Order: sequence, then C-alpha cells, then structure tokens
Amino acid sequence: MTTKTDVLQAAAHLVDAFAREDLDAYFGCFTKDATYLFYTVDHLLTSVEEYRSTWQDWVREDGFRVLDATSSDQRVRVVGTMAIFTHTVRTTVETSAGQSTLHEFETIVFQVADDGRWLAVHEHLSPAPSALRHTS
Repeated sequence: MTTKTDVLQAAAHLVDAFAREDLDAYFGCFTKDATYLFYTVDHLLTSVEEYRSTWQDWVREDGFRVLDATSSDQRVRVVGTMAIFTHTVRTTVETSAGQSTLHEFETIVFQVADDGRWLAVHEHLSPAPSALRHTS
C-alpha cells in the first residue's frame, strides 16, 4: 500500500504543473471523469474535457494566465485506495484587468489508479477567510 508521502508527491506534481501552466502535465494529474467545484464557476465541472474548455474560455475572454502558485498547510488523510488532500494555496494570476493574488483553500480527492499512481478524482476550491490568508 502507498503512503501519505506518495499522495504529497502527487499533489506537489499537480500544484507545480499548475504553477508553471503546463496544462498537459496538470490535466494529466486527474482522471478523465474528475469533477471540479470552483466558487468562480456557477456549476459543477464533470470532466477534464469540460475543465479544459472552461480554462480556454478564461484565456480567450479574460486573458487568464497563472504566474505562480504556492501550497502550504498541507494535510493528507488516506482512506483505503482514496486520499483527501487539503491545503492553502496562494495563486498569482494575470488577466486583462491586471495581476492579482488569490488566497484559497483547496481539497483534492485522490484515488490510486490501476498503474499505482495517485490521480485526482475531485477538486474543490473556496476563498480563504482574510484572517487566514498568506502574507505576500
């Protein structure tokens, strides 16, 4: 059986790919039928394909770019072949409105794939309360 360290490594790879805006590597960290619940989107995204399409909309409509992402306060709870990863994430993005830094809480649910890799099956993002935000 794999360990919390394996989940932390999978999460680090996911966050790193996101921070570098390496979309193939980032979306490769998820199962094809992963779901996504983002406070900035008015509905549940039900697949990697739908999330990729939404991302492309952000780029086309708002000039969206990820400049950096930093993960902290990481916790992992392994439950059988599933793991719940929670963390605080500070993300710097650029849009047509300029640069901004987002302070968010995120939960990512991982599952062991047939090949032994931990892949994300669900991601939930919410704004962090101002009292708990990172300082820049």
